[in-house]
Amino acid sequence: MAPQPIELKSFAERANRWLDAGAQDSDVVISSRARLARNVQDSPFPSHWVPDQARRVSEELRMALFDVGLDDDTQWVSMAEAKPVLRLLLLERNLISRDLVNEKEHGAQLPGRGVAFSYSETLSAMVGEEDHLRLSALSPGFQVREALQKVRALDQALEQRVSFAWDERRGYLTACPTNVGTGLRASIMMHLPALSLVREELQKVFTAAQHTGLAVRGMQGEGSRAAGDFFQISNQVTLGRSEEQLIEDMQTLVPYIVGFERSVRQALLEEHRGPLHDRIAKSYATLRTTRSLPTGEALAHISAVRLGVNLGLLPEVSLSTVDRLWTHLQKGHLQALNDLGEGELLDASERDKLRASLVRSRLGH
Repeated sequence: MAPQPIELKSFAERANRWLDAGAQDSDVVISSRARLARNVQDSPFPSHWVPDQARRVSEELRMALFDVGLDDDTQWVSMAEAKPVLRLLLLERNLISRDLVNEKEHGAQLPGRGVAFSYSETLSAMVGEEDHLRLSALSPGFQVREALQKVRALDQALEQRVSFAWDERRGYLTACPTNVGTGLRASIMMHLPALSLVREELQKVFTAAQHTGLAVRGMQGEGSRAAGDFFQISNQVTLGRSEEQLIEDMQTLVPYIVGFERSVRQALLEEHRGPLHDRIAKSYATLRTTRSLPTGEALAHISAVRLGVNLGLLPEVSLSTVDRLWTHLQKGHLQALNDLGEGELLDASERDKLRASLVRSRLGH
C-alpha cells in the first residue's frame, strides 16, 4: 500500500485525541502511554543492520501494520523521505523519538526506518529505531491501563503475522537490557507547577519515584529536560516484572503525586493567594502582549496560566486552549501552521516572533 502524503498545515492544526481536559485527573495528568519493544526473530538489532536487512524487516513490519490496522486510517512516514519540518511535527506530537529525528546527523540513516500511526494518533509504531518495532498507545489523563490494553491488542494481532524474538527464561529480547522481559515502558505525563514552586517538595516526588523503580524525565522522555513544569514518569526496568506489576507501580505512585500536587496548590492558594495570583496574572499578561517569545519562556508562562485555569483564577481561559498551545508553540508546528514550507527551519529570532503572535491570537481576546 502506497503511503499517502501528509499535508503539513492540516496535520499540525488537528487536535491530539489524547489531549482531553475532561479525562481522569487531567488537571495534573496530561496523558498516559504504554509502549512495547519487539524484535523480529533471527534478525540483528537495527544498530547492526545492513541496507538489505533494513529493507526486508521494515517492509515485513510495515505490511503487517497495514494489515492489522491502527484504530482508524493508518498512516506511514518514511524517515528517509521525511523533510525536517515533518520530522519535528512527529516528535512534537509524541509519535517518534529523537533518534529518528536526528538519524541523519549521526550518520545512521538506513532505508526502512519510519513510523505508522492512526489518524487519531492514539496508536503508533516506530520501525527501525533502537528495536525493530516500538508499539505505543496514548490515552488522555490517568488511564494507563486503558493504554496498555490498546497496545497489547495491537501486539497480539501482530504476533499472528510476525515471529518476535523470545526467550523462555528472559521473555522478549530487546536491544537495551533494561527493556528485556515484557518490553513494556509505561509513562505518565504530569504537570506539577505547585511542586515546582516548592523545590524541596518536588524532590520528594523524585525520591519516591526512584524508590518505586521509576524514572522522572522531561516532556519528550529519555534525554530531554523538564520544561514548563511538565514531567514524564516511567518504569526503568522490565526484566523479572510482569506487565501487571509494572502497571501497579504506576497505580500506586501516580495518585500519590496527584494528591500531593493538589494539596500544595491548595496551600499556596490559601496561604499565598496574593503573590500566586500576581505570578499567574503577569504570565497571562505577558502571553497576551509580548512580541517575541522563546520556547522556554513560553512554556514557563503557559505552565503558570494552566495552574491559574485549574485553580479558577482565570475563568475566561479554557484548559483545552492552553493544552493545545504547548504543542503548537514548538518550532515544527510554528513552521507548519504558518505555511512556511518543508525545507530549512526558520532561525530562532523569527520563530520567537511567530510564537508570540500565535499565543497572542489564542489568548488575546
